[in-house]
Amino acid sequence: MSPDVRVVLPGVLRELAGGQAELDVPCEEGAVVRDVLDRALADRPLLGARVRDETGAMRRHVNVFLDGRDVRFDAGQDTPVRAGGVIHILPSVSGG
Repeated sequence: MSPDVRVVLPGVLRELAGGQAELDVPCEEGAVVRDVLDRALADRPLLGARVRDETGAMRRHVNVFLDGRDVRFDAGQDTPVRAGGVIHILPSVSGG
């Protein structure tokens, strides 16, 4: 099992991450979603601003899934992660 967590970005967010579709982020024991996102977004301020607000909270239009489960139904950014896990960051789709 990889000691990393993979962060997967859809096309709309990829350009804010230098065109990368996936980011492999080191995962330490006891890490939570917030820790992984802190590392993934640290060198990508435009992506960070799209995903989180100025307080560090997830923007309302952004959904984060850990291993296929919406973290809002667990502990949000405080949801524990494990090495080998996969986080998907998905902006909401709206319109009519």
